[in-house]
Amino acid sequence: MLQKREKVLLLKTFQGRTLRIVREHYLRPSVPCNSPLCPQPASCHNDGKLLSSDVTHYMIPDWKVVQDYLEILEFPELKGIIFMQTACQAVQHQRGRRQYNKLRNLLKDARHDCVLFANEFQQSCYLPRERGESMEKWQSRSIYNAAVWFYHHCQDRMPVVMVTEDEEAVQQYGSETEGVFVISFKSYLDNFWPDLKAAHELCESIVQSRRERENESQESHGKEYPEHLPLEVLEAGIKSGRYIQGILNVNKHRAQIEAFVRLQGASTKDSGLVSDILIHGMKARNRSIHGDVVVVELLPKNEWKGRTTALGENDGDDKASGESPSEPMPTGRVVGILQKNWRDYVVTFPSKEEVQSQGKNAQKILVTPWDYRIPKIRISTQQAEALQDFRVVVRIDSWESTSMYPNGHFVRVLGRIGDLEGEIATILVENSISVVPFSEAQMCEMPVNTPENPWKVSSEEERKRKDLRKTHLVFSIDPRGCEDVDDTLSVRALDNGNLELGVHIADVTHFVAPHSYIDIEARSRATTYYLADRRYDMLPSILSADVCSLLGGVDRYAVSVMWELDKTSHEIKNVWYGRTIIRSAYKLFYEAAQELLDGNFSIVDDIPEFRDLDDKSRQAKLEELVWAIRKLTDIARHIRAKRDLCGALELEGVEVRIQLDEKKNIHDLIPKQPLEVHETVAECMILANHWVAKKIWESFPHQALLRQHPPPHQEFFSELRECAKAKGFFIDTRSNKTLADSLDNANDPNDPIVNKLLRSMATQAMSNALYFSTGSCAEEEFHHYGLALDKYTHFTSPIRRYSDIIVHRLLMEAISKDKKMEIKENLFSNKDLEELCKHINNRNRAAQHCQKQSTELFQCMYFKDKDPDTEERCISDGVIYSIRTNGVLVFIPRFGIKGAAYLKNKDGLVISCGQDSHCEWKPGSLQRFQNKITSTTTGGESVTFHLFDHITVRISVQASRCHADTIRLEIISNKPYMIPDTELFHQSALLLKSDLVKEVTRSVEEAQLAQEVKVNVIEEDYQKYCQTKGRSLYTLLEEIRDLALLDVSNSYGI
Repeated sequence: MLQKREKVLLLKTFQGRTLRIVREHYLRPSVPCNSPLCPQPASCHNDGKLLSSDVTHYMIPDWKVVQDYLEILEFPELKGIIFMQTACQAVQHQRGRRQYNKLRNLLKDARHDCVLFANEFQQSCYLPRERGESMEKWQSRSIYNAAVWFYHHCQDRMPVVMVTEDEEAVQQYGSETEGVFVISFKSYLDNFWPDLKAAHELCESIVQSRRERENESQESHGKEYPEHLPLEVLEAGIKSGRYIQGILNVNKHRAQIEAFVRLQGASTKDSGLVSDILIHGMKARNRSIHGDVVVVELLPKNEWKGRTTALGENDGDDKASGESPSEPMPTGRVVGILQKNWRDYVVTFPSKEEVQSQGKNAQKILVTPWDYRIPKIRISTQQAEALQDFRVVVRIDSWESTSMYPNGHFVRVLGRIGDLEGEIATILVENSISVVPFSEAQMCEMPVNTPENPWKVSSEEERKRKDLRKTHLVFSIDPRGCEDVDDTLSVRALDNGNLELGVHIADVTHFVAPHSYIDIEARSRATTYYLADRRYDMLPSILSADVCSLLGGVDRYAVSVMWELDKTSHEIKNVWYGRTIIRSAYKLFYEAAQELLDGNFSIVDDIPEFRDLDDKSRQAKLEELVWAIRKLTDIARHIRAKRDLCGALELEGVEVRIQLDEKKNIHDLIPKQPLEVHETVAECMILANHWVAKKIWESFPHQALLRQHPPPHQEFFSELRECAKAKGFFIDTRSNKTLADSLDNANDPNDPIVNKLLRSMATQAMSNALYFSTGSCAEEEFHHYGLALDKYTHFTSPIRRYSDIIVHRLLMEAISKDKKMEIKENLFSNKDLEELCKHINNRNRAAQHCQKQSTELFQCMYFKDKDPDTEERCISDGVIYSIRTNGVLVFIPRFGIKGAAYLKNKDGLVISCGQDSHCEWKPGSLQRFQNKITSTTTGGESVTFHLFDHITVRISVQASRCHADTIRLEIISNKPYMIPDTELFHQSALLLKSDLVKEVTRSVEEAQLAQEVKVNVIEEDYQKYCQTKGRSLYTLLEEIRDLALLDVSNSYGI
């Protein structure tokens, strides 16, 4: 029987008045306790995560402990933790959404032995707040009362320890109930976990940081920054249009002086602004940190400044002296912060000399974040000297108006500076990527497939699904050595003479149930993360590389889309969607499929399925397969031509496949050679994605997950148009169709690099394609600009993308709806789906940045040990693709590197080229034009660099102790790098890429051997973490259009 109570809430209005709201509050005789000791599990409804049965006690943290020490409570060693609803709500209301979401994720995570107890809805636990009682005292009293109830509910069989930071609570409740102990958090760690050193160090770091904040707030020295305005004033100002809301984006090349606010939501429409707002200097930034949601007040127009157009170095102290700014743009100052998006930051401790120069109190240390955009952080520690050679994780606690720098605390050590594994760990942390092992609970949900107990198709599924094993020739075309085969294809002639095209995708959702442990983990990861030498899978390998993978010659579950096509025009007559059973006849690699398409049948010796056949069978099967590949290619050409008429774009991206040897070391880095079968497979996948998008939108118009690619702003194309003009080409950017045609025509027969760079500039002008919920925007905004399709989604890669898993579930429900069957799944509401889309988009950006940063890491590690003055491979041909006021941006085709080359150095000298074309530094000046830049010495010598000029550059590494190393380019001649034989050059490029990765891998292995670290230990770690090292980076190729949309221009100080 429910008991009704009234709960009084006091809320503040925009005008500052207090509003009293009375809400109904219902109490239940029982709520889930999630304890294995529960005497009445049926009445408690304990059907979720249960506490472990092998603990010595239950631990219940007070609200303050949850707020301050959550990162210690995340330690997997701490078991049997019961979070009370009262404590969780305190975190939600007082610490913000980010901390609250961390707590929610901890409770969901099967690896952590902790549960939530809804004490405020349990009749015996609920305590109304007494008149005059402070909120803090009521919260502690409620949590203690619930702890006593929990102890008695488990029939006094399990001691309960309540940990609190309230000394009065320890005195008052410490000895009140036998079996319920109330102690401080430090006492708890000292008595129960004396050997958990990491927890003690972290606790000490948090306590020191808190003391620092308290001391600072008591000191009365002058303010460094103005106070932030109260929330109600900010909200009222945004509503009235006086203030503007947006996300702070710091320029990493001028982190001290230049940041921009990207407008958000209503601010974009109401302010009338079309550009970002410049925030000039740290004072105007007012303690906001890169990524924060801030509120900005515009300055008067006579105080507006322009963004700097000169190349900048990654130097935090760069004051941009002598740089010429662009036209003035809207400029403002931060008056408040709506949401602090603080995260874990990787930092480096100062060297011993720097520590001594930091001043009187050696315990307060200024550490430098790896990310240039984050200010130095002040932490209290006595380990500064011991940690100066390591990458360390810290968290920011506060940034008071009286402090020049934010305060934070030490969390953990990642690894030594310059060590490969430490630098990879840094990249992961900086992109908020967690690669913890799949838990035992998650692995228990997985199917079994062993020689003793092989997986097989169930008779129940055979009755439900369409069986294609005997009727369809199904095959896959993937890169050589591919393990996780998401997709297969089929084509056949029907009795009526028409054709049937089939796309068959791994049925991952059959094995990943909604809200299961593995589903929650996959949702959190959102994607598989690909680095230069390894990958971190979204799903365990038993699914991704085995039971879900559509391997050759084995039965597999699939979700299929099959179209009936007109035999001559290839127009679509009908479409069928559904679950199927397939057996892939061939697992082809791209090069083999292309050879068969071209009529070179000698390649069959490399196709395993043909090896044991007699000549007659081989010939018959070969003819059948070649017909299918050729017919697929014909269909794909027709589909592509249709999209081309609508303006589909051919985008330029970096397409690379990494080969590993038997020991999983990198053997080769091979540029992908464009083959027609790549287009064939891609067009079939695009067709499937398009038709599934239409289907799920028709069935669920307000809660379907689609993918949009909005048209870019025309002003973003100005550099592309000007660059093309320099070569005599006209680029029409009025629509995707005119842009595609213009790019096709912009070919320089003497220099194919020009078209590649123009296409690269076109991609940089575009925004990223994003997932969205159809209920959150109008239908005219669904369009995918790059693919020229009105509706598009991702359906074809559920092994590595969580978005595709959601789309598969939507498609299954759409089919059920058509059959008038009951909808089983709890589909996401529009609001929940939009939140999920934001999360997936965020994780996709992190994956792209991670892959790019790891590639740059390998490039730097390769060149770092080379002497740029004597090593021949450090000299290379470069192409100028952008002009700046003090230098140029250069692309090096040989290594796929883009970087800045300065024409004016720090001493104010400019570049000069003699009669032999060799460059040196002399006094002089630079003059920049639209498509060229001229360097003139005081002696009257001048040299001009034009867009798309080929020059000779020297490649070296700009080493940095605190940040990532960067490639440094130096112009040594204004003429192209002379190579006798062009063909030899291409071979050389291939070998050099191979050498690059092999040499880095070898040097890392030698360093490991020197430290007596055995390689097999590393391999065991990867098995433990259920991750794959290397080989299947092929999926980078499949989605090159999305990767091409990543804006790389910000990497070069633009």
